[in-house]
Amino acid sequence: MPPQTPLEPTPEGLVPVGDGWFAVNARDARWYHAEGRTAYVDFEGESGFAQLGMNLSVLEPGEAMARYHWERDQEDFLVLAGEPVLVVEGEERPLRPWDFVHCPPGTAHVIVGAGRGPSLVLAVGAREHASRADWGAYPFDAVAARHGASVERETADAHEAYSGLTRRQPTAYRDGWLP
Repeated sequence: MPPQTPLEPTPEGLVPVGDGWFAVNARDARWYHAEGRTAYVDFEGESGFAQLGMNLSVLEPGEAMARYHWERDQEDFLVLAGEPVLVVEGEERPLRPWDFVHCPPGTAHVIVGAGRGPSLVLAVGAREHASRADWGAYPFDAVAARHGASVERETADAHEAYSGLTRRQPTAYRDGWLP
């Protein structure tokens, strides 16, 4: 069995150091946030996981989890709290706690906070194609645009897709983000 990965304390929270196993409470992990954007905790640390991406996102009403996009890899989402809205393949669908969303490769989607309070969503995605140039794209979608979650014109460039948004910065957990 490989040794446990040490957790390095930083002002923004504990961060895994190395490639071994680790256990960390979401409140102690590194979070990312910018005013007007979702807060999320990325459990992968700086190096990222080779096979799966995994994070928790806190979405206030009107905040999009990402830009509307599709990927060559599978993504799945579990709503843990709140009433977010899923925009998938140009259709809007309300979600509630314990709803599970499966997006096979090529499925255009985004989740947006809605309802009276914050939503909490667990996201898990495969990483087979994530670092390739043909990873996927950000298409324009009128339904996603109504939620402020679409690009104006299709692009595969993440920098272009997110250029109008404030960049999230590392931060410590804030009371109220998790139930």
